[in-house]
Amino acid sequence: MYSPTSRPCADQRRAAPAAARSFAVLLALSAGLLSAQEVAPSLLLQPTPDSWPTYHGDYSGRHHSALKQITPDNVRQMTLAWAFNTNLTQALKSTPVVANGILFLTAPDNLWAIDARTGRQLWRYTYPTNTGFHIGHRGAAVRGDLVYLTTPDAHLVALDVRTGKPRWTVPIADAKRGYWSTNAPLVIRNHLLVGVSGDFDNVPGVLKSFDPETGQPQWTFYSTPPVGTPDSISGGATGGQMWMTGTYDPELNLVYVGTGNPTPVLNGPVRPGDNKWTGSIVALNPDTGELRWGFQATPHDTHDWDAAEVPVLVDAVFGGRPRKLLLQASRNGYFFVLDRATGENLLTKPFARANWANEIGSDGRPVPNVAKEPARDGRLVSPDESGGTNYRSPSFDPATGTLLVSASDAFAIYFFKPEHGASGWAGADYGVHARGVLRAIDYQTGAIKWSHDLSGGSGAAGVLTTASGLAFTGDSAGNALALRTADGKTLWHSGLGRVGNTPITFELDGRQFVLFGGSSVLYAFALAP
Repeated sequence: MYSPTSRPCADQRRAAPAAARSFAVLLALSAGLLSAQEVAPSLLLQPTPDSWPTYHGDYSGRHHSALKQITPDNVRQMTLAWAFNTNLTQALKSTPVVANGILFLTAPDNLWAIDARTGRQLWRYTYPTNTGFHIGHRGAAVRGDLVYLTTPDAHLVALDVRTGKPRWTVPIADAKRGYWSTNAPLVIRNHLLVGVSGDFDNVPGVLKSFDPETGQPQWTFYSTPPVGTPDSISGGATGGQMWMTGTYDPELNLVYVGTGNPTPVLNGPVRPGDNKWTGSIVALNPDTGELRWGFQATPHDTHDWDAAEVPVLVDAVFGGRPRKLLLQASRNGYFFVLDRATGENLLTKPFARANWANEIGSDGRPVPNVAKEPARDGRLVSPDESGGTNYRSPSFDPATGTLLVSASDAFAIYFFKPEHGASGWAGADYGVHARGVLRAIDYQTGAIKWSHDLSGGSGAAGVLTTASGLAFTGDSAGNALALRTADGKTLWHSGLGRVGNTPITFELDGRQFVLFGGSSVLYAFALAP
């Protein structure tokens, strides 16, 4: 039907105006007409229909669009508008950002500027060869005339949006100590927030803020205390990396970030206690990095269950009164509703198979079952190491009051031997079963409204919903999907290869586009002109 190339599939009559628009964008770039004011921080506060200006689309993390051109009635008429091939062996995991008709797409060590109308490459930046961990990449950030890229060796690069030429490069953390970065940065006014990863060494969790104009460091938040600081405890937990992009409430002036698992991974005896603030949701002042509150989703995690999943911000009635809520479907298989002003837990319910907790405590935290701790002879635990969900973004649909989550019902056998050591990954786990399913969670009760089986095992794609009543996602069998949000019925699908990112949508020249990443190709679909 089509080939995954970097040129649009269109006949000559359609290609001519598209090429003219692409040439106009190129002229604007070369002439420097895309000024700093055109990619202003205010765009993040009120994204326009022709943009997807940040990793989540906006600050809320809802991954929901008000666009309605593509509907449940006409979605079957969606056809390929263009496709862009990265020509890399690694599948795309990044979510593009779009501003001023330009789309920015990332992969490890790479950033492309692409004409969002046609899929034509405008420029490409390639970071110098490095020994960092090339596990994948989440996306870029834009502000003014700069676009930002994090690198496998834990650096932050600022590029000119017009040319792709680097303005400055600064280290985020020391890659030689075991840090790397796949993070999509988050711009909040004059702050650029960037997190890192690191599971293989005992290093503290780090989130940093930089000046977006100069790259100068502004503050550092540690989720676990660095060794030698007054709050550090000899033999205590490290880890708690903040490797996913957070969300932000401008009224409360709080940024919300999920933190990763403690280290050493799986080895609980050497780090007794809850291991704060690993496996947690933390609320920070973006101007200072000060911790306002924290909620620990997985106390004393011994199964590698990050709570780095997206903290989704919703203003809605809960318990009979309007509240500022935070929703998270966490990797440990539990769904949490918090008051995001105070961190108070309002609801905890399982959304995926989970057998690791005895009960829910009075503070809303699951209470770990010691019989499910990794052991020399193995323990059958649910969920598996990949979790009840993972980095793939959920989506909140305000019309139905549901959070749609790419979930997994899975089991694994967890092992631990004291001789595995007290550093990095100190144990082993082996998956024995995984079933991928898209679940619609009622935010008021945690009840599952409907479930839709995903082919190919645990899913890899996030979810996008639109105001017309559609949900877009993908499965591990290589299909892009459009479902009816109300009941999960499949309305459209296309085989693209493994869909490993989160779909986005925007409207240009009166035409709505929906984008999926399939294997190493970015596909743009729209209704036929």
